Amino acid sequence: MTTAADPLLQIAHQRGLLRPGDAAPADRTAVARAVAEHFGMAFVEIGDRLIAADVRAALPADFVRAHQVVPCGRARGRLQVAIADPIAADVMDSLEYATGEPVEAVLATAADIRRAIVRSYDGQAPEAPPAAEALRDESATERDAPVIRLVRDLITDAIRRRASDIHLEPLERRFRVRYRIDGVLHEAGPPPKRLQLAIISRLKIMANISIAEKRVPQDGRIQVTVDGRALDLRVSSLPTAHGESIVMRILDAESLKLGMPELGFLPDDQAGFERQIAAPDGIMLVTGPTGSGKTTTLYASLQHLNRADRKIITVEEPVEYQLTGINQVPVNAAIGMTFAAALRAMLRQAPNVVMVGEIRDAETAEIAINASLTGHMVFSTLHTNDAPSAVTRLIDIGAKPFLVAAALRSVMAQRLVRRICPDCRRAYTPAPRELQALGLGPAQVAGADFAHGAGCAACHGTGYRGRMGIFEIFLVHDGIRGMIYDNVTAVRLREQARRDGMRTMREDGIRKVLAGLTTIEEVVAVTVGDTV
Repeated sequence: MTTAADPLLQIAHQRGLLRPGDAAPADRTAVARAVAEHFGMAFVEIGDRLIAADVRAALPADFVRAHQVVPCGRARGRLQVAIADPIAADVMDSLEYATGEPVEAVLATAADIRRAIVRSYDGQAPEAPPAAEALRDESATERDAPVIRLVRDLITDAIRRRASDIHLEPLERRFRVRYRIDGVLHEAGPPPKRLQLAIISRLKIMANISIAEKRVPQDGRIQVTVDGRALDLRVSSLPTAHGESIVMRILDAESLKLGMPELGFLPDDQAGFERQIAAPDGIMLVTGPTGSGKTTTLYASLQHLNRADRKIITVEEPVEYQLTGINQVPVNAAIGMTFAAALRAMLRQAPNVVMVGEIRDAETAEIAINASLTGHMVFSTLHTNDAPSAVTRLIDIGAKPFLVAAALRSVMAQRLVRRICPDCRRAYTPAPRELQALGLGPAQVAGADFAHGAGCAACHGTGYRGRMGIFEIFLVHDGIRGMIYDNVTAVRLREQARRDGMRTMREDGIRKVLAGLTTIEEVVAVTVGDTV
């Protein structure tokens, strides 16, 4: 006989409740009673009875099947849940948080639980748990659900510290939590490793994704209110070697209510950029790597243009923020609603301004170019390292050079640097090696306002609070159009743009260092490849 197939027999032998040969298959009930008594638990025989509907609905069917537990009644104000393994800590931790009400674990045989699940759950569509709404009402279960409070406090702390996302990462011996604040990951106090499954289950329930599925990535959303602010959390789960990794991106619509100065423009660049986006037609591109603030810049541009006499339509994947007065279309490739298909349909809506989340292929590029040539102003993004490279990128994906030359109005490349915290800002004199890192000589730093942050409670000791952009604006005039038409390289386009007065991102960053807005370290870090 193999005891591994039945946790009760295995536990009974390990705890000395049975001697080898004492437990035959027919004695499972007696063994279960002995184990229950040893652990101070009640023993139940579910038998052939059908679980009451209100009791059955307290646990989702996928949770019941995944963990092989079954709710079997209520007593003394607690939901009784039958389990077959009294030392399965992950299941014990998860029960109360999955139900949202006090739970008493009772012992039953594995065979009895399997039969109860078949009778009461399989072949049915169980009612939505009445506790589901209570799970979203933190005060309803605050006394009885420590993990609910822990998760709530974790999210609240991240939002109050201005985190853009929360990372929960299962490692071999610990459960790491990190916040990304101003683009940099900071480790938070880790919860106990034993609560890993409970915390992940709680977050997956809040995000309306399956807690039983642990083998494939899943995505969901959570809506929370913190300090009177309503926010969305975009949740992504990813299976790893030590459990599911959860990342929650915090979407705050308030962060989009930015004017051009808040983006980081200095007055001369702001005036030039506003002239470019106010053009009646053409394509304006924003380029940079993921996380460089391209979407925020485009949204700020649309808000600047959003007036009663303009119709603005966007196509995005996904629509993360709702913009008042702007028609936003989500991409859904599963039903054929690609960027190209959505853009083609949008043009029949007679918009003045169109935003395409990203130009990824020849079809999207062709439609965007044709839209710009027929009287629409088109905004979009590309992943290139600098502004002139956007031209060759468009041609590489299949756009014809003469069409790119005719349609493109300007390209802006950008990166984000951290702002010096205004509460602990201190003037200082940089060392010669710091100035050399940016190629600055004595004449260039005369009258500069160098500063750094000393670290305070407002910035949690980092010396930085918030971020701003550094920009490279590439204007397409007649001379540049001729070069694009001739399909010249990005290097030659860049050289010509520099002769025409284009500032590089590093040069824009240097201006902001000299103005005391950011630090030398920040500019060097994000413009390491931009030395010209």
